[in-house]
Amino acid sequence: MSGCVQVTTTLPDRAAADLLAARLVEERLAACAQVVGPVASTYRWQGRLETASEWYCHLKTSGARAGALTARIRELHSYDVPEIVALPIVAGDAEYLRWIEESVAVTPAPPPPPGTSP
Repeated sequence: MSGCVQVTTTLPDRAAADLLAARLVEERLAACAQVVGPVASTYRWQGRLETASEWYCHLKTSGARAGALTARIRELHSYDVPEIVALPIVAGDAEYLRWIEESVAVTPAPPPPPGTSP
């Protein structure tokens, strides 16, 4: 198991998804974010069957920062009960996973030596 997680949430439109993605990466709560959509969602809300066009935001972070990321999504999200799902990244490229951890570290790691790639 890597110690990294992917957190997903859905948003009502592309602009909201793009804004959330940029904010969370800027705040170092997510190393990166991908916005995908639109997707067709069907769900039950307040006793009624609903459908909506939504946009997915997939966010990569460390397990240590997942709680703070989740709390911030709740603060910024327009939905009363936003979808926030965190799944462990069980395996992946070691350099990529290290980059995720370093990107969201409270104290950023020093840059790699010249001539190396992140």
